[in-house]
Amino acid sequence: MSIHALHRSDKHTFTKQAEQRLTLVAGCGVEGDAHFGATVKHRSRVRKDPTQPNLRQVHLFDREILTEATEAGFSVAPGDLGENITVEGLNLVEQPIGSTLVLGSDVLICLTGLRNPCGQINGHAKGLMQFLAGEGHTHTAAHRSGVMAVVIRGGIVEVGDEVFIAPPPGAPRRLIRV
Repeated sequence: MSIHALHRSDKHTFTKQAEQRLTLVAGCGVEGDAHFGATVKHRSRVRKDPTQPNLRQVHLFDREILTEATEAGFSVAPGDLGENITVEGLNLVEQPIGSTLVLGSDVLICLTGLRNPCGQINGHAKGLMQFLAGEGHTHTAAHRSGVMAVVIRGGIVEVGDEVFIAPPPGAPRRLIRV
């Protein structure tokens, strides 16, 4: 299990630019990213209540889902769907809420929920949102659109860093949209 790719954008763009390394800050997210901060930064959520906590500090996506999409004929690469961290070998959507991930040697993040998919996915590639929810999959579009996390312990992460995952204590609870 490892980090396949890293991305960020200082503007609210759908896709993010590739980076070799990122700095994650506890309680705030990815330094230099438009979603950086302790309170919500997603534009529609800011309009509703700008004081709510930011449960979407880091967006993670499974490389394997991108590979499936590419094999199905979609032009999609890491960072195209707005994720900060593309991972390999984790199957993030099956992890319970509150799972912790150690990225590299220092960084600790906690999964808060599923990404809420939006129409911008089809703006990137027509039919991609339907593919992510496609027949034969046990997941909804939300499940296959990535997961969100908060930063518990910050530090620097780099492409190729190992990722370790631990379930939360107690009975597992399935991820829901945040």
